[in-house]
Amino acid sequence: MLARLPRRCRKVQRDVRKAGIAPGAAVGSGSLLAESVLVVNQKAKLIELNAEYAIYNQHGERIGAVREFGQSVITRALSMRAAENRTHRLQVVDADGGVLMTITRPAKFLRSKVVVRDTSGAEIGRIMQKNLGFIGNVRFSLEAGDQVVGSIKAESWDAWDFSIQDAAGNEIARITKRWAGALKEMFTKGDNYVVEIFRTLDEPLRSLVVAAAVAVDTALRQGDN
Repeated sequence: MLARLPRRCRKVQRDVRKAGIAPGAAVGSGSLLAESVLVVNQKAKLIELNAEYAIYNQHGERIGAVREFGQSVITRALSMRAAENRTHRLQVVDADGGVLMTITRPAKFLRSKVVVRDTSGAEIGRIMQKNLGFIGNVRFSLEAGDQVVGSIKAESWDAWDFSIQDAAGNEIARITKRWAGALKEMFTKGDNYVVEIFRTLDEPLRSLVVAAAVAVDTALRQGDN
């Protein structure tokens, strides 16, 4: 049956299995903000000026996307600054293109800061880099208001895989990168990320986890590329 599925669906399901998730083990509602497994695929582009990601569920069905916005064509064409030295603005949209949240990462100076806002522009929370990652693995905190509600810890020095934990240190989600292939990696960071959320999460933690998951490359790792 697997061979009869569209190629994209087969690839997504292979990535899910390689991440150690048994087919059908997680159940989702079809909504991006309620799915237990997300597969984030960055579209390959020869010259990467604006990041663009497709988001699938574990079955290979597209349930949303992440799009960079806020820069004119002229600004993008003339910009020679490295990715870490310019502001990134992302929209997370559902399958119909409706905006679910916006993510802003200001120009990076040593440490990244990511601001997550809802559709009204109200701040949901922030993702704050806590160390430089030169000694030990890079770490981020998930913050809402004046409270730390969770954390993100890279599991290797080059931050390819992440463990997401709640404020008590319990693992609540995991982000696993799948290698995109030699040709994609040569011309663009055409990364695939498999995200598994282990249990139902309350807001604002749920939105912060999804924001971290779908924007892990541009928002959290881009400065290392």
